[in-house]
Amino acid sequence: MLDHFFAHPFLFPLLLIASSCLYLVIRNLLEYRAITKLGSFAPRAHSYLPFGVDILYRTIRHSHNNTDIDFWEWLFAWSPNKHSKTVEVGLARQRWIFTADPGNIKAILATQFQDFGKGKRFHEDWKPFLGDSIFTTDGQQWHDSRQLIRPQFAKNRIADLEIFERHVERLMNKIGGRGEEVDIAALFYRFTLDSATDYLLGKSVDSLDNPHAEFASAFAEVQKVQNMITRSGEFNALIPKGTYWAGLKIINAFVEPFIEQVLRLNVSYLKEKTNPSFLDALAATGIRDRNAIRDQVIAVLLAGRDTTAGALSFTFQELSAQPEIVRKLRREILDKIGASKPPSYEDLKSMPYLQHVMNETLRLYPSVPFNVRQALCDTTLPTGGGPDGSQPIGILKGTTVGYSAICMQRREDLYPPPSADFPTVSKYSPERWDKWTPKTWTYLPFNGGPRICVGQQFALTEMGYTIVRILQRFDRVSKYWQDGGAQFKSEVILSPKNGVQVGFWEREIG
Repeated sequence: MLDHFFAHPFLFPLLLIASSCLYLVIRNLLEYRAITKLGSFAPRAHSYLPFGVDILYRTIRHSHNNTDIDFWEWLFAWSPNKHSKTVEVGLARQRWIFTADPGNIKAILATQFQDFGKGKRFHEDWKPFLGDSIFTTDGQQWHDSRQLIRPQFAKNRIADLEIFERHVERLMNKIGGRGEEVDIAALFYRFTLDSATDYLLGKSVDSLDNPHAEFASAFAEVQKVQNMITRSGEFNALIPKGTYWAGLKIINAFVEPFIEQVLRLNVSYLKEKTNPSFLDALAATGIRDRNAIRDQVIAVLLAGRDTTAGALSFTFQELSAQPEIVRKLRREILDKIGASKPPSYEDLKSMPYLQHVMNETLRLYPSVPFNVRQALCDTTLPTGGGPDGSQPIGILKGTTVGYSAICMQRREDLYPPPSADFPTVSKYSPERWDKWTPKTWTYLPFNGGPRICVGQQFALTEMGYTIVRILQRFDRVSKYWQDGGAQFKSEVILSPKNGVQVGFWEREIG
C-alpha cells in the first residue's frame, strides 16, 4: 500500500490541503455556532486577500501616514446603520471588533470590566517596554500596581506646584517674546520630560537645556516601534526592532542608577523624607524588586510626560488661531491672580474658562485616541450586532476589541444640533461648555471605570499651571503654522504631526 501511495507524489500534498480546508471549515462552523449562541455578528469590513492582509496593510499605511482616524472611519462605513459605529474584521486567524459606540465602551471599561482586559498578547508585546506595570496587567497584579501608585497622586502631592514653577520658568525663557517663530510642541515635550523626571526620580534630565538628550530620543523611538508592534498583531515578527532594543537599553541605563541609589536607603528614612520623589515614595512602601520599580516608573513617565505635552501643544495650536480666546482667558487669569503671582492649586480650579479651554482641547484631541482590550472570557457587547445594529454582539474569549475615544468624541450624532450657542462639533470652542455637559460615556479623555487614569489630576494641574504662567507673561500668540498643516499622529499618545509653529509676544509693562 505504501508503494502505491508513493507512486502518486501529488497525493500527499492534496490530502494535506484537503484536511487543512476541512479543519478550517469545521473550526469556522464551531466558532459561528458559539458566537450566535451568545449574540449576533457585527457588520463586517470586507477583506479581498487571505487572512485580511489588505486590511492589515491599510492600517499600517494609515499609521505611517498619521491618518489613523481615516482608517477607523473607513471601517465604520461598512456598517449599514450610520448611527452604529461598531464593525468587525478578520485578521490572520483572529476576529477583531472596532467600536466607537458609548454603550460598548461603557461595557468594556465599567459594567463588564471583569470580561475585558489587556490580555496575554498585549502583555507579551509590551513587556520589554512597560514590563508588569499598571498598563500591561490584569486581575490582582493590576490591582496591586494601582494600589501602589495611587497614593503618589494624592492631592497633597500634586498641589505642591514648585516643580512645575521651576521648569516653566526655564520653558518661558526659551520662547522669545517679540514674535519669534518657535515650535512650541517640541519645547513642551522637553518641558514635560524635565518636570516628569524631576517628579519621578528627584532629578531632571534637563532636556530644555540639552535638546539632543539621548534619553528623550530613545523614549520617542521606542514608542514609535511599540506602536507598530501592537498594530501588526500576529505579524509583528516582521517589524524591524533594532532601534527598539537600542532605545530600551538607553532608557534602562538611565533609570537603573536611580533605583539602585534609592534601594540603598533605609525605608524609615524614606518615610520621613521631606518632599520625596515618586521613586522615594515607591521604595518607602517596602518594595525591593528592582524590575517592579522600574516598570512602574517607566509607565508613569509615559503617561505623565507625553499626554500633557500633547494636550498643551494642541491647546496653543488652537489659541494661536483664535486670538479672542487668548484675550478672554488672559482676562480671567489677570482678574483672578494678576500678572505675576504663581497660581495655587485652588486658583486653577476656580477659573471656569481655563477649565473649559482644557476640556475642549481634550474633547477634540484626547490623549489616548485609540485603545484595545481582549475578551478574558466568552461574553457580549451590548450593541452593534444584527442588520440594524441594535442587537448584542457575541464575543468569544481571546477576541481583540479596539475602541476609539477620538472617533466617539467627534460623532455629530452625539451632540446637540449646531446653533448660535453651540458650534459644529469640529470647531474648537471653549464657550460650548458654558451651558453644556457631555452625556455619560461620550467624553472619556482619561478613560473610565476602574482603569480611569490615576494621574489625571496631576496632568490637568500641570497643564493648567503652564497655560496660566505663559499667558501671564505673554499677551499674544501668533500663528505661523499653515492651514492644513495642523495634523496629528498617534504613536500610543496623540501628538501634533508637524509640531506647532507659533510666536509669543511679551506683555508691555508701564
